[in-house]
Amino acid sequence: MNVKLDLGRLDDAAALAAADPGDMLRQVATSAAQIREAQLRAAEAGLERLAEDGRPRAIVVTGMGGSGISGDVLAAVCGVGCPVPIITVRGYALPGWVGAADLVIAVSCSGGTEETLLVAREALRRGCRLLFIGGEESPLAEMAVQGRAPFVPVRSVGMPRSTLWGLSVPLILAARTLGLVSAPAEVLEAAALRLEEVSHRCRPDSESFVNPAKQLALDLAGSLPMVWGTSALAGTAAYRFCCQLNENAKYPGVYGELPEANHNQVVAFDGFFANRPGGGTGDLDDFFRDRSEDSETGLHLVVLRDTDEHPQVRKRREVSVELAQARGLGVTEIRAEGEHPLERIATLIALADYVTVYLAIALGVDPTPVSAIQELKARIV
Repeated sequence: MNVKLDLGRLDDAAALAAADPGDMLRQVATSAAQIREAQLRAAEAGLERLAEDGRPRAIVVTGMGGSGISGDVLAAVCGVGCPVPIITVRGYALPGWVGAADLVIAVSCSGGTEETLLVAREALRRGCRLLFIGGEESPLAEMAVQGRAPFVPVRSVGMPRSTLWGLSVPLILAARTLGLVSAPAEVLEAAALRLEEVSHRCRPDSESFVNPAKQLALDLAGSLPMVWGTSALAGTAAYRFCCQLNENAKYPGVYGELPEANHNQVVAFDGFFANRPGGGTGDLDDFFRDRSEDSETGLHLVVLRDTDEHPQVRKRREVSVELAQARGLGVTEIRAEGEHPLERIATLIALADYVTVYLAIALGVDPTPVSAIQELKARIV
């Protein structure tokens, strides 16, 4: 694949703004503010009502795309020790086992996502416990009134995928109300501060050779990113990374999680996409290489490292990186920051969000529109 990169565009303020007419970079930069605003909106919604009937048997989050991933974030923050299962339904059907003992949380940034509305309607019919999160004065808001369920209104910052924290924080607060996770106000503020730190490091006026998001965007251009997480939490961030590659940069990506990726995806190191000429290491020194030689498609392994790794996963990660580098693959390792799971997943997701927008801009792609999604919806009505 021959990739034409405009390296100067990322470091030219006027060119950068012109290449991002939908202000996606501004949308990404609102993440910390979303956490703070979501706490206020959730408090006004009266989430304490959720605890009146005790702990649910299970939590089922229904949502699609940039809304549905809020369920994965909830599960990641609650962790594998959560006393109740948390699953995300991405489709038209509520699992047959879900009933009155379970809490169904319907999440739709617009409040009008057809799959989410159908599942929420079925949950209402079955008498499930309910929580609705989405756009004000929407079909979802009307359904909340019908079902006498708490409703948390969300103010979209532009696109659903950019409103992740406005959608996810109410779920985390609901889980806190039910005693499923420890997430006091201090933790939420710490996560907001982490997001602000990432935004500062990745700000548009920070030059490419010191901006980690711009640097990784340029390293990934022309390659096939394979993004692995080293825990369930980091695996969720890897999934989000690839979704953002798709929507922001209109670019493919493959996500996985260790140890499972070592039982299948690692074999691709020896396949068609291996041995890319000029494969880098993700180091700053490698930034100044001649990218004109990076003309062939190859794998670039991006490892999202959680601070809480199983000892065997740590070994697998180290050996996986060695195998990739020995085969000439580009490798970049990104470490989570912070102590609480919310902080850690926030830092991984925030950097990925910036990377994918900068990749779009470097490739001359407008990061905001999702024309294919809109056309698809129009054709199935």
